[in-house]
Amino acid sequence: MVKAYKQEHVYKHPWERVSAASWRKFADPENKRILSHILEVDTLNRKLDTETGKLHTTRALTIHAPGPWFLHRIIGQDICHCVESTVVDGKSRSMQLTTKNISLQKFIEVEERIRYDPHPENPSAWTVCSQETSIRIKPLSALASMAEKVEQKCAEKFMQNSVKGREVMERICKYMEAESAPI
Repeated sequence: MVKAYKQEHVYKHPWERVSAASWRKFADPENKRILSHILEVDTLNRKLDTETGKLHTTRALTIHAPGPWFLHRIIGQDICHCVESTVVDGKSRSMQLTTKNISLQKFIEVEERIRYDPHPENPSAWTVCSQETSIRIKPLSALASMAEKVEQKCAEKFMQNSVKGREVMERICKYMEAESAPI
C-alpha cells in the first residue's frame, strides 16, 4: 500500500528569487523554529556541468521521523536520514529536488519530488511549485488497514510540514524582495 499526494503552489515571485530562497530555507536561523523537524543539513557534493550549465547538488538531511509515536516505538528511533538531489537548470529556469530516506528503509520508504518552474501565465513574475510525495509503510503490508492508517498519519505530517515550508519560502522571498528594492 502506498500513500501518495500532489500539491501545487504559486509563489507571486520570479523564479530566480524562489530558487534562491530554496537554498536559504534551511540556513536562516529564524526558520529553525518553524522547520523544527529538520535537525541538520549538510552539502555532500556540488558540481556545475559546464556543457549543460546545470548545477547538481547532493545534500544529507537529518529529520525527526514522521509518523505517530507508536511507530517510533516499533522502529526504535525517531530520527531519519535522507538524501536530497537537486538539479538547477538556469537556461530553462527549472529547479528539481528529489528527497529519499536512506535510513529506516526496511520500515518506511518516502520519496518527495519538488519542482520550481516559471508560471505559464506570468513567467517573469510568478513561480509554480509542484510537489509529489509517496509514503509506503513496509512491514505492515500484511495488515493493510493498519498500514493505511499509519501512511495517512505520515501523509498528514508531511502536508503540515509542506505548509510550514511554503511559509518559510514566502518569508524569504519577501525579505529578498525588500533587500533588492531601491532605497
